Amino acid sequence: MPPKKAETTEKKKKSSRGGTKKISHYNKFVQQELARLKADDPSMSHTERFKLAAQNWKKSKENPKATA
Repeated sequence: MPPKKAETTEKKKKSSRGGTKKISHYNKFVQQELARLKADDPSMSHTERFKLAAQNWKKSKENPKATA
């Protein structure tokens, strides 16, 4: 058997054309918001954090469709 390849810790998302995908404004916001919410309240479930992040996105300045 050939030796196993070492797994890399860094993963890149690739599009069907072979290039890397840009992270959308929404995905970037949610990543940051989930990290912030987890730091504020580590005992909160992921589901609850995600619900709050989605609600915060609706009001966010970064959201191009946010109502004023």
